[in-house]
Amino acid sequence: MVSVSISVSQVVSSTTASDEAMEVAKKKSLFAMSDTEILEGIYATHVVSHEHDSFDVHSLFSITQSIIKCSKQIIDNIDHKTTNVPEPIGVFDYLLQIMLNLKPMATQVHADTRDGITIASSFSTPLCLLKSIIREVPCKAPGEENAHDATLKILNKHQQSDQLAKSVAFLKGVPVLLKPENLKQRGQALAQLNNVIMSTLQVIDCIFELEKLSITYNEVKELREILASARKDISVNVYWCIITTVACATNISLLTSDEGDTPDLVQYAHKIIIILNKLKLHLKICKEEIEKLQTYMKLKQLFQIPTEIMEVMKTLIFFKDNVNTTILDGSTKKPVHIEILRTTNVLLFISSLDISEDYISLLKPIYDFTKKSNEYKIVWIPLVEKWTTELQVKFETLRVKMPWYTVGQAGAHIAGIKYIKEDWNFHGKPMLVVLNSKSELQHSNALRMISIWGKEAFPFDQKKEEELLLSLRDTWFTAVIDGIHTSVTEWIKQEKYIFFYGGDSVWTNQFKEKATALKNDDILKRSKISLELYHVEKNANNDAGDDSFNTFWSAVETMFHIKVSSKQIDDVVRQVQKLLSYKDDKSGWAVLIQGRRIVTVGAGLTIYTVLEKYYTWNQQVTITIENFGQVFEQQHKEEVVKIGHVCSCFSIPSAAGSTLAAMICYECGNPMETFVSYKCCHVKKQAPSITW
Repeated sequence: MVSVSISVSQVVSSTTASDEAMEVAKKKSLFAMSDTEILEGIYATHVVSHEHDSFDVHSLFSITQSIIKCSKQIIDNIDHKTTNVPEPIGVFDYLLQIMLNLKPMATQVHADTRDGITIASSFSTPLCLLKSIIREVPCKAPGEENAHDATLKILNKHQQSDQLAKSVAFLKGVPVLLKPENLKQRGQALAQLNNVIMSTLQVIDCIFELEKLSITYNEVKELREILASARKDISVNVYWCIITTVACATNISLLTSDEGDTPDLVQYAHKIIIILNKLKLHLKICKEEIEKLQTYMKLKQLFQIPTEIMEVMKTLIFFKDNVNTTILDGSTKKPVHIEILRTTNVLLFISSLDISEDYISLLKPIYDFTKKSNEYKIVWIPLVEKWTTELQVKFETLRVKMPWYTVGQAGAHIAGIKYIKEDWNFHGKPMLVVLNSKSELQHSNALRMISIWGKEAFPFDQKKEEELLLSLRDTWFTAVIDGIHTSVTEWIKQEKYIFFYGGDSVWTNQFKEKATALKNDDILKRSKISLELYHVEKNANNDAGDDSFNTFWSAVETMFHIKVSSKQIDDVVRQVQKLLSYKDDKSGWAVLIQGRRIVTVGAGLTIYTVLEKYYTWNQQVTITIENFGQVFEQQHKEEVVKIGHVCSCFSIPSAAGSTLAAMICYECGNPMETFVSYKCCHVKKQAPSITW
């Protein structure tokens, strides 16, 4: 049992507030006062005492709670239509009797439970303190001013005692059963009083629970800020518990007398309910974060040893209290138990809801290919921090288009989100994590390799990716442009020479003119050298822009990520880097290939110069279909040497699996896209920079 002793000096701070603040508080309506004004009134009653008495409020609260719940049962069992009323009970006297009879053994270390009451072994009954508090509870005319005065007197007189413990003041009048003749007249007021008391009890219970969590998880940095936010209004909440208790005590005095109508507790009830709902929300958030942390630690352990995939998936997806451990089968649109994943390899498609349908199109051939053997299953895990109606609609729209399994329902959260973000480095961009049937990681993001090789990347593990990379060599560019256009596919099959080029309109028009002239040259025609042109153009075919432009550069960036992550720094990496440095270069760029083999990659200036000097260098060598590429590449190298080194710079978006930290825009508050920028001006030992 966690033992907590709380004193007023922990709740309020030192102050020398003047009597003027008190007078202002008295003149203003209690329910119109701000939290700051209430705190000023509380501070004015307190002086910090570093040497103060404290006592175990949890044991006292357990006793109090037991008595009040017993009284509530009596009230609930009253037949308001008859005079069948149980014998009245003096609850406060009963409390004192219980306390006097409690004699915990000195040898006890843990809490003792007696008749449902949990009492710490060190508990000492604070009878004198309780009696002195009772004296401050008014048995006079009702009213918020009297209640406020009484509350401040309690706070002022007992500055060295705990504020929460003072709320037991209402024990002086925990509902004594009404006389039969008054029951019909005051039954509604009694029920209202009963509800307010129970709500106040719940508020105190929530405060205690927050205090326990704060002590238990005080050193956990992930929870410290959340718990601090949850506890920041505790001082004011305690005040409202006390003043509501005082109001209830006055109400009890009137209910058990013949002094006329009882005061309405509606405003107090409303305030307490608001506080209770806020505290419950704070507790819910705290407990969710605690469970996320616990899930994270459990997943850490599970992934260290071979574990059945179904068990890992349960922990990764579902919270402890979620009894519905089903996922949706996209092919039938019916829920199935997660048991269906027990012996399979799983491809976890992880994304936010802000994804293009291109990703769905990319994975559909993989789904069709793998469903035949039933050894691999795709599961979509959507990660949403805060659900809205709009996002719920978007979720359903995306899910209905996916034939594979999908996790959760609109509004549901993923238990293992912390692990996915921190250990799998998910930062918003879609990724495909591959796990075998024993939950062993096969690939941290196979989506990149699938985007290049499609189903040829099967079984989508790291070993297969390495094999594919080794097979590239001088064919990497055709892997990048695969499917960019049907004409290009045919040209490649026919082993034609193809110029891919881009840049601003001035340069591309000049290049097209020179390249077309070369294409129609008589020497090339006699040598049966077929040359084609493909312009990688932005905003070419429609208002939204030609997808081939974004698809092309996205594929080049993906190739870069794959090569760099594999630690293979070779000619392919250098060519990819060179090409990426031309992406935003208005002066143009060009790539020449023959069939599937890359010939050369160059900047607009050097490539154009080679074309411009064609009629000079074609006289120096006999050009054939076999050597045209070699000759062109050699001429290009010579032009590069003449111009000399030029500083290069290129930027690429961070991919899923990157460990770069997320940044928030200081203007709009939205997450910023992360880019890696590489810049070289040929200064020795100059490291690449990272920019956002």
